[in-house]
Amino acid sequence: MTTITLNNGNPMPLLGLGVYDMHNDEAVAAVMHALRTGYRLIDTASMYGNEKQIGEAVRRSGIPRNEIFVTTKVNNTQQGYDATLKAFELSMQHLDIGYIDLYLLHWPLQATRRETWRALEKLYDQKQVKAIGVANYLIPFLEELSTYANTIPAVNQVEFSPWLYDETLRNYCKERGIVLQAYTPLARGKKFDDPRLVKITEKYKKTPAQVVLRWCIHLGVSAIPKSSNPLRIDENFSIFDFELTQEDMNTLCSMHEDFRVVDDPMDYF
Repeated sequence: MTTITLNNGNPMPLLGLGVYDMHNDEAVAAVMHALRTGYRLIDTASMYGNEKQIGEAVRRSGIPRNEIFVTTKVNNTQQGYDATLKAFELSMQHLDIGYIDLYLLHWPLQATRRETWRALEKLYDQKQVKAIGVANYLIPFLEELSTYANTIPAVNQVEFSPWLYDETLRNYCKERGIVLQAYTPLARGKKFDDPRLVKITEKYKKTPAQVVLRWCIHLGVSAIPKSSNPLRIDENFSIFDFELTQEDMNTLCSMHEDFRVVDDPMDYF
């Protein structure tokens, strides 16, 4: 499993499972199958309402806790200094897995993001969480954060795909030691018929999802595709037996068209 080292020295798997919109037995089954397949990064959030199920799957997996990297996030309705500290305790109770590897500020709400980050720094300074980071932070948010943050985020999780390829943001994060992590890296399959992608999939005899995820890994971008389908979970993990040529990487990097499937974070600025 390919990993990347965070700016505090902790390793994080580059490929993980996103669990947005999974609930009850579906969430437990998906995570347990992913862990059996070889995934070691599971990405959840308070907003998803499934932390209890994710924790149950981790505990039932039989895999040592220190081999699994679990991320969760502060819900928008729980932001603010005191509220975030309480939200963290609630996530700890729901997950019930001993500790959280990465705690993220989910969306940069204008009124509360500064105090929320201050709370995350307190949790990190007190060693209550292994690493802290942000989500949906484009460069204006990161620039603002740099004016008051004492800790550089370990991770910035954003919507990122060949059709939403923000090279400037990728370089900005790389220069500052922030790992960029892609959610909805597959654009929910809405662009799988792109002829440029189809041509590459035919060349490697791989699926569109496998090519796009391999592209992310080649860029050093962590990817957390979401699926509860066992076959898709297996497919998304089977990307370590081939490499894309520089020409094909360049083609994929040239496909940007500002195509989003989630809200534009700048609406929060």
